[in-house]
Amino acid sequence: MKINLISDTVTKPSQGMLKAMMAAEVGDDVFKTDPSINALEARMAKLFGKEAALFFPSGTMANQTAIKLHTQPGEQLICDKYAHVYNYEGGGVSFNSGVSCKLIDGHRGMMRAEQVEAAINPPDFYHSPLTTLVCIENTTNKGGGACWDFEEIKKIKKVCNDHQLAYHLDGARIWNAMVANNETAGQYGELFDTISVCFSKGLGCPVGSVLLGSNALMEKALRVRKILGGGMRQAGYLAAAALYALDHNIPRLANDHQKAKEIGMVLERLPFIKKVEPIETNIIIFEIVENQITEVDFLNKLLKHGISIIGMGQGKLRVVTHMDYTDIMHDKLLKILKNL
Repeated sequence: MKINLISDTVTKPSQGMLKAMMAAEVGDDVFKTDPSINALEARMAKLFGKEAALFFPSGTMANQTAIKLHTQPGEQLICDKYAHVYNYEGGGVSFNSGVSCKLIDGHRGMMRAEQVEAAINPPDFYHSPLTTLVCIENTTNKGGGACWDFEEIKKIKKVCNDHQLAYHLDGARIWNAMVANNETAGQYGELFDTISVCFSKGLGCPVGSVLLGSNALMEKALRVRKILGGGMRQAGYLAAAALYALDHNIPRLANDHQKAKEIGMVLERLPFIKKVEPIETNIIIFEIVENQITEVDFLNKLLKHGISIIGMGQGKLRVVTHMDYTDIMHDKLLKILKNL
């Protein structure tokens, strides 16, 4: 039995999802005539209380499009030093939009409103880049699946309003945050100018993200998506997977969160584990004591048992639970860890 805990993106569509995909009514989405895509976009816009939504093949493309919508070349966005848009999108901020990032030294990928305000460049000081956008990520990937305090999100919104800055949410794992904290999509829709939401992380879909915003912004996003090569034809098969996930796969995220916490409790008891980051959702980040075992040796020990996780360097490792990680796999993993 192989156990893949590298990411929650390794899942494969369930039989129910595959059946929904094969039964999808499709058209040509480049001409906006795919009924399944149109249905998904309408449902997502209503769910988050936004005017419009646009389907994308990836979360990275959705985030990069949002940044392009809110900025001009030479300007600057503010984000945490752990932000996905800075660390894991191939330098797209500079390549696609000609924009730089002002990095904030926050806590586990989350910054405070006063830090954001202090990072804003004076708009009349033309020697520094003009600050035009604030990006936050919830949950934080590099921060170990941490969830933002919603009150802090609202405080940052006030800073954005006070300084006429756009506000974008990288909500790749927003479903996890909403389940963990009993929040609603509408709460987020009220605060952000644009929101990207992923279906291939946690919800079991093979492909797909959605960008949400006003009608005017999504009209511009359609052109940016075209330029980036994101127009797809009979994409309704992918929309059907997302619609199925919305109906069936959100409440069960709590199971992933519980399994992650149980793994964390076992790791904390092992003598060669230096630290386990607080676990709120489905991501576990922990550090090993390198004078007892190296990162490579630890990964190899797990591989011999058919278990795959990610090494992040500097003695840090990551485990991500997901819907294809079964109860049987979970019992086996816990037993193996206890006996290492």
